[in-house]
Formats: sequence, structure tokens, C-alpha cells
Amino acid sequence: MVNSLIIAATNTAELALLPAMATRHGCITGATGTGKTVTLQKMAESFSSIGVPVFMADIKGDLTGISKPGVLSDKLKTRLEKLQLDEPSWQGFPVTLWDVLQESGHPLRATISDMGPLLLSRLLNLNETQEGVLTLIFRVADDQGLLLLDLKDLRALLQFAGDNADTFKTRYGNVSPASIGAIQRALLQIEAQGGDRFFGEPMLAIEDLMQTIDGQGVINILAAEKLLNSPRLYSCFLLWLLSELYDHLPECGDRDKPKLVFFFDEAHLLFNMASPALLEKIEQVVRLIRSKGVGIYFVTQNPLDIPQKILAQLGNRIQHALRAFTPRDQKAVTIIAETMRPNPHLNIKQAILELSVGEALVSFLDTGGTPAITQRAFILPPVSQIGPISTQERVQLMQSSLVAGVYEQAVDRESAFELLQKRAGIGHPAADSPGTTDSQDSKNSATNTFWPDLSDLLLGSTGKRGGRREGMIDAFAKSAARSVGSSIAREITRGLLGSMLGRKRR
Repeated sequence: MVNSLIIAATNTAELALLPAMATRHGCITGATGTGKTVTLQKMAESFSSIGVPVFMADIKGDLTGISKPGVLSDKLKTRLEKLQLDEPSWQGFPVTLWDVLQESGHPLRATISDMGPLLLSRLLNLNETQEGVLTLIFRVADDQGLLLLDLKDLRALLQFAGDNADTFKTRYGNVSPASIGAIQRALLQIEAQGGDRFFGEPMLAIEDLMQTIDGQGVINILAAEKLLNSPRLYSCFLLWLLSELYDHLPECGDRDKPKLVFFFDEAHLLFNMASPALLEKIEQVVRLIRSKGVGIYFVTQNPLDIPQKILAQLGNRIQHALRAFTPRDQKAVTIIAETMRPNPHLNIKQAILELSVGEALVSFLDTGGTPAITQRAFILPPVSQIGPISTQERVQLMQSSLVAGVYEQAVDRESAFELLQKRAGIGHPAADSPGTTDSQDSKNSATNTFWPDLSDLLLGSTGKRGGRREGMIDAFAKSAARSVGSSIAREITRGLLGSMLGRKRR
């Protein structure tokens, strides 16, 4: 049996999170400056100490200190004396740094295909019609055997579909030039925000997030200071990561401790303006990923940022102070007081407004899965360094990482962009090619003056074509014939939950 994780304490008792109940999920909430980040650090190092890997985003850039032993400061000394605790054994924990923007950590990449049309539509902020066209594009990619790995692949296929809209119309439905243009413009915006660095290969292997060193779980820290300036990219990346975890990990049932604990900081970005379909998928992830041994903890200012159906599934609660300056804040205080297990000796509603920095209302699940009576307690100080490490220490940490050199070099293998270019080159005999007759040359020359070249279209050229109309129609006919036997199976739309919704992996 794994030992309990002591997270907080009162003057008379210690409050422990049971590892076996950690996959029942939880939340850390409270106003800015009330101690959520230090609570997050304490929980992360506690999980690591029992061999559980952790993934969390570093929103403010000060969580990297968890890799170094802490020191006794005046504030920590005062806290320990108040709780009548001895000075802890200071220590650092194994850390791997990651960065979607590839500046402050190992590169994190995903392919367009694995992201899927539902999540990509949210990332691009598409409306319902545009999302339908994007789903059509993914279907075309499947039927044509075209890999969608990076943004240039998606651009090429979008232009290919737009240029051949009449050919696709009878089989896939209408391809609106306006929708194609809107998606292309959205891709330019994502590229400007750094999305071009996120999409590609080598793609993250989930196993690299679930490593241990000398019995301690590796704490994976995502550099999110700059990434947070692109909130859609941030939230969609973390959603994609959750879906990959669900897709890859086998069912394991109840365990004595989690396989991985996932902290989702700035959780309100996940739910802002999310479509009902996406919210439904998020709810499914939260509900079902528990059986894969993954615990999810949302970190946000106000519990009202989390939809009610999801909030109801978060059994482990840490509530820091809220400031009831607005009607919404006052409503939140009332809701929190009503949803936490009552304590006959504590006025929860009043306490929420009075909590000091580092103090919180705590309710963890007991061995039976029932929320414990809410206690007013102080979060124990971390045993690692509070605050960031230096730039040089960050470089050294990356160089000594278990994944050093694995993801740094991007790979651009043959995919949709290259294949479409190759297809465009078929059937263009050179003037001096053996076996080419004068009549054939005349015929090709005549055709050249009429039909535009597919490769020119893909590259945005206004030049003339070399006789590909018949060949392209023939290619589509053959593709349609090949896919008849599997058309029913391919009707399953790929989506956020990977194999659960039939996403075709690339």
C-alpha cells in the first residue's frame, strides 16, 4: 500500500490525499496571489516522491525550481513554527522541460492527422460550415492515402480540394471556396502564433511523459509563459495530450496509485467558447480516463469556470481565498459553500473570504470515495526551491534529460504536400522522350493550352497545363472503386477521443 500524501495541516491534524483516490480527479481554485502555484508545486513533488509521473504547465515561469532542493527562508520558518513542524529534508525532483514553441524546453509536436478535425476546428475558430469542410478534407486525405503531418500538407490539400470542387461535390458534398479561404486565413494566424512549430514530426511519444528515475516520478513541465499568449493553441494542445493518453493507455481499473497525474492550469481557457460537442467530449475524457490510471486536476481562479457536469466529477478539492467583489464572485462563494462537505465547526462561506495566503479549505476523498469533512488548513511548504532556476541551469537540465536529442531535429517525410506534387508530375512527357511521336506532341501541346497544371495550381502559378484532366478523373474513379468496401467503416468521424471516436492514426 502506497503511503498517503500529506498536503496540508491544521494545528491539530495532517490532511492527506490518498494515492488510490487520486484518479478521482480534483481542482485547485482561488483568487490570484492566494497560493495556488505553491499548492500545485507541493502536490507535484508529493506525487513524484511515490513514483508517479506528473505533467503540468508553468504559467508564470517559476515552477522549474522544483528540480532543486529548497532552502529555509524567513517565511517558511514562520510557517513551520506556526504548524509546529520540524524543518523538512530539502530535495529536488527529476524534471523534463517541454515547450511547444521550442524555445525553453524540448520540442513538443503533433501531426495534423492526430489532432483531428474537431479539435483543429476549435484551434482555428471555425464556424459549423467551415468545420464541415475541414472534416471533408480529412475524409479526402484518408481516401486518397495522403498523410496530413504539418501545415503545408493541410494547405496543399485544401487548395487541391478547392481547385477540384466539382469533382468532389458528388461524392463528398459541396466544397465552398469561401470556407476554403477562411480556413486558409485561419492557418496563417495559427502559423504566426507558432503553430507551424507545433505541427510536424517527430511527434511526442506518450511513454516519454511517464518515466521514473530512482523511484521518483519525472515531473514534466510545459513552458507556457509565451504559449499563454495563444490561448487556443494552449488549450487545444492540452486537450490533444489528454486524448492521446486516453488513446494509448490500456484499461487498468483501480490502482494503488496513478500512472500519471495531469494538472491543467488556467483551466477556464479550456471551456471558453467551447462548442457543446467539444464540451461533451471533454466530459467523456474526464469521466473515462480514470480507468486508464490518469488523474486530472484543474487549476483556475473560480470554480464557476468549470462546467457543472465536470466539476461534479472532481472529488479532491483545495479552495484558496476568493474575493467577492462582483455578483459573480458572490455567487461563486455561495456555490462553493454549498458543494463542499459541511463542517459543523466551520462557516465555510465566511472562511472562503477570510483565508490568508497559503491557507485553504481542503476536502479529500476517504478510502470509501466519500469527500471528507471540509477543513481549514495551511498547505505545507514544498521541499524543493520556490521560484525559477537560472537560464544556465535550465540548459543543463535539458542536456541531461532522458529525452535529450530525441525531439530536437524535425523530420519532414513524404506526405500530402509531396505526394500531390508527384501526382501532378505524372503524364508530362519531355519533348525528347523516346517513343513520343509528333502527333502525340501536337496533342499534348494542344492540351497544354487549355487545361491548367495541377502542380501549378498547388504552387499558385498562373501558367498553362499539360493534359491532366482525363488522368485526374480516372484517379478519382479508381479511388472511389477502391473505397467501396470500406466506406461504411470510414463513416466513423475521427475526433477528440482517438480510437473511441474512430480516429484514424497516421
